[in-house]
Amino acid sequence: MASEPFRTAPFAGLSPRAFGKLMTPPRREGGDAPGRGRPWKLSLEDRVPLVAAYWHTDSALRRLVPPFGAQKSTADRVIDPRGPKLALAPRRRFAKDAVLIVDGTLVPTRDHQVVEQPKNYRCPTNHQVVIDADSRLVVVVGRPLPGNRNECRARAGSGVQQAAGNPTTIADSLHLGTGLIMPHRRRKGEELPGWKQAHDKSRKRVRARVEHAFARMKTWKILHDRRLGGNGVHHATHGVARLYDLALTG
Repeated sequence: MASEPFRTAPFAGLSPRAFGKLMTPPRREGGDAPGRGRPWKLSLEDRVPLVAAYWHTDSALRRLVPPFGAQKSTADRVIDPRGPKLALAPRRRFAKDAVLIVDGTLVPTRDHQVVEQPKNYRCPTNHQVVIDADSRLVVVVGRPLPGNRNECRARAGSGVQQAAGNPTTIADSLHLGTGLIMPHRRRKGEELPGWKQAHDKSRKRVRARVEHAFARMKTWKILHDRRLGGNGVHHATHGVARLYDLALTG
């Protein structure tokens, strides 16, 4: 079966140890407890990796389900309810000396009800992501907004501003007037003093960590395709953020 330990890396993008951490909460919640209606054909140990494999490979379900011994209709019934339960829980408390990094990334969708008319053929949604600068773990993911929103409006409207609180936060130069740590602005015709250039250089190296996080998150190919609609893109992004954290701590 695809849920066997040696197959978790190619199917779900997780090491066996990280996959074990992913399975711990559903087992504690009694995910396989008998309930009403017809029992699941797939065990909990197959349902969870099926969702992770769908996010990691973005394969058509009719091609993804054979290794799990299921049918496409079964996969549909698994992904919709199980996906939200694998979402990242935003961190509520931060250390006094914590440093966060916030930035936005675009995730395409085919659902035109959650986006606005773009300038090109893509219909992206803007996802604000906050990572811990020290551990590089994702700590907060905002609600998806239309991709044509500027960074200031996206940060305020996505909920990350309220969820992250007031720790020291680094951002790019698009977050004007937010009180975040940004690169020094250079006036027209003037050069920045050496000490400001040194500050910008060191901050740029730190802020690059959020770009590295985006690159690793998008190895889960579900964030590349535009088939997701409605709450699907929201649940997938939060779920991928949790899988990314598990893969990083492995």
